Amino acid sequence: MSGAVTESMIVIETPRLRLRTFTPEDAPFYLALINEPSWIANIGDRNIHTVDAARAALEAGPIAQFREHGYCFYIIERRSDGVAMGMGGMIRRDSLPGPDIGYAMLPAYWGQGYAWEATAAIVRHARHTLRIPTLYGITSPQNQASINLLNKLGLRFERFSRLPPAGKDTNIYRKDFRQD
Repeated sequence: MSGAVTESMIVIETPRLRLRTFTPEDAPFYLALINEPSWIANIGDRNIHTVDAARAALEAGPIAQFREHGYCFYIIERRSDGVAMGMGGMIRRDSLPGPDIGYAMLPAYWGQGYAWEATAAIVRHARHTLRIPTLYGITSPQNQASINLLNKLGLRFERFSRLPPAGKDTNIYRKDFRQD
């Protein structure tokens, strides 16, 4: 997969959701999501404040990750009307031995089961389609909603760490599919 990405690809579908790859045209949505106060508090400020900077971040992040690893963070859309509600998927970090599952939803879509539906589908995709042997999850110690979701997905607390580049306190969770 080389060259410019101009169209998205649906990777996962659930009864209510469609998870698709990002394209540069998704920059306005991405910019809004990463500047939500909940994103900044729980994930961190990316210091991205323009559509052009968001487009560059997408190209260097999820789009490049998909090209290199065959997985990435995807846009989470509602199937009924195509509304983008958040993002979720997996990322490869140098600081972990395997992919890390993650998600973020716009606050208007919290508490409706969308994050659970999307992340459960991502776990199934990782295990059965991509055949990833071990999946990780990271969250700040105070993000109880994400801790609860990781536990519900079957990831178990492994250790406390400070991951680069920010060196913030982080909980590391793990699910080893070889033991299932």
